[in-house]
Amino acid sequence: MAQESSTIMSALTPNDNIAREAAIERLTAVQARITAAEQLYRRTPASVTLLAVSKGQEAIAVRAAYSAGQRHFGESYLQEALPKQTALANLAIIWHFIGAIQSNKTRDIARHFAWAHSLDRFKIAERLHQQRPPELPPLNICIQVNIGEERQKAGVAPAQLPSLVEQLRPLSRLRVRGLMALPPASEDFAEQRGYFHALSLAFDRLRAQGHGLDTLSMGMSGDLEAAVAEGSTLVRVGTALFGARRR
Repeated sequence: MAQESSTIMSALTPNDNIAREAAIERLTAVQARITAAEQLYRRTPASVTLLAVSKGQEAIAVRAAYSAGQRHFGESYLQEALPKQTALANLAIIWHFIGAIQSNKTRDIARHFAWAHSLDRFKIAERLHQQRPPELPPLNICIQVNIGEERQKAGVAPAQLPSLVEQLRPLSRLRVRGLMALPPASEDFAEQRGYFHALSLAFDRLRAQGHGLDTLSMGMSGDLEAAVAEGSTLVRVGTALFGARRR
């Protein structure tokens, strides 16, 4: 790791160094929020992973965050993500696909990502399984749950979640790691916790039924404390790390 860091630093331009300093400052602030929430809600230290939502950001911003220590990055748009991955191919980034998964996107997602966070249909799971290259490890999957049961949002209905998880068992090129949700927007802390608590209960029920889940992907910049309070193991943060999107 020390040799890798030294190599990255030697390759940075003056502009890269400016971006890196800003990335360190923002990354430190977000990590401090996560650590404070872990302590407040008596979570195991360092039990919450930070996923940097890098959609809409240039490769230079991702490289700066990587050089500051960030390793997990989330992308939503293949037309943006694939060139970015090529530009950053020399970095050991763990790429997460966090956008809607359509049938015409499954091949590229299966080939170029380590994680997919928004699975909600068996048909899509089958395609990802069939198209995952055999030389790669199984694709890590989080099932998206429409925890607020909002018509305009994707995600499996909570009542249908157990049957979908059972359907996925035979798909050996996929590894179901856990659940993901984008609850209704709210600035009320108790309301935020309520939705996250419902997802956490669903997660615990599946684990009690023998499913080896270990990931609760919930919480973003505005509600990560509530998510950590309810057991989140992975929070998705974009603006607080990178500032406003460039596009």
